Amino acid sequence: MTREEKATVIEDLTAQLAEGTTIYLTDISGLDAGTTSDLRRACFKANIKLAVVKNTLLAKAMEASDKEFGDLPEVLKGSTSLMISDTGNAPAKLIKTFRKKSNRPLLKGAFIEEAIFIGDDKLDALVNIKSKEEVIADIVALLQSPAKNVISGLKSGGGKLAGILKTLSEK
Repeated sequence: MTREEKATVIEDLTAQLAEGTTIYLTDISGLDAGTTSDLRRACFKANIKLAVVKNTLLAKAMEASDKEFGDLPEVLKGSTSLMISDTGNAPAKLIKTFRKKSNRPLLKGAFIEEAIFIGDDKLDALVNIKSKEEVIADIVALLQSPAKNVISGLKSGGGKLAGILKTLSEK
């Protein structure tokens, strides 16, 4: 690979890192061609970009990026694949379900909305992270709950009052 090609790859990776709010670094080495193809299909269906990258080029792209990746460049050893998504927990869920068939991919690290997770042991925590839409839905549900209680109380009270008035008018 020439210097110009490397510079182009670094620019592309830097642009991808700038666009993505959720970045997972995984190890998919040891997967055969069929399993790798299945993983790529699953990523495509889940709207996750999957790319195998060179560690040195990715490290240079991380340095050139505006984001602060902390200790994440230190996990760039061995085979590294990059998963970029808009949803924080989508790659973690995909990895977890894919591991039911295989022992790979292994999670090296993740960068999610300024938070850094390093190590495969963080996978369960990443699966439980709620997406922005899920958090908004929870907040809306919490805000609607008191209003629903008041409305149901007024409806039930109105029914009781109407029943009492009807009984009194019949007497």
